[in-house]
Amino acid sequence: MAASELAGRLKGEVVAAMKAKDKERLGVLRMLQAAVKQVEVDERRELDDQDVVKVLGSYARKVKDQIKSYGEGGRTELKEAAEAELAIVSEFLPAELDDGELEKLVREAVAESGAAGMRDMGKVMKAVLPKVAGRADGGRVSALVKQVLAG
Repeated sequence: MAASELAGRLKGEVVAAMKAKDKERLGVLRMLQAAVKQVEVDERRELDDQDVVKVLGSYARKVKDQIKSYGEGGRTELKEAAEAELAIVSEFLPAELDDGELEKLVREAVAESGAAGMRDMGKVMKAVLPKVAGRADGGRVSALVKQVLAG
């Protein structure tokens, strides 16, 4: 598997789910494991914890999109199943940054990059995204950067 503690933890959870005969949890964990393994094969290298978090974060975003689609379509059973899946994925992701912490990081990135206005948004995003990797959605970060640069 991967050379990361997170991937090892994922593997341990798969074994625990098998022993507990928890089919739903086992299915989700195996999908996560497969997603990590696919990236390792594609990139021909073992992933570290940061890379595994990126893979799991990407998977979580897909599930959130599914939840939204199912909710809009009135498919409550599928929405509930996707929410349960998201809960399992979230166990392996770092805690989300609250608005205050995120704003502090964005303001620091603005100061570091010397951004003066909206035209410098790319510089700020480049500075802040590595700091918030896996702990805040890119859309949320982008909206906050726009807000800070605008006013």
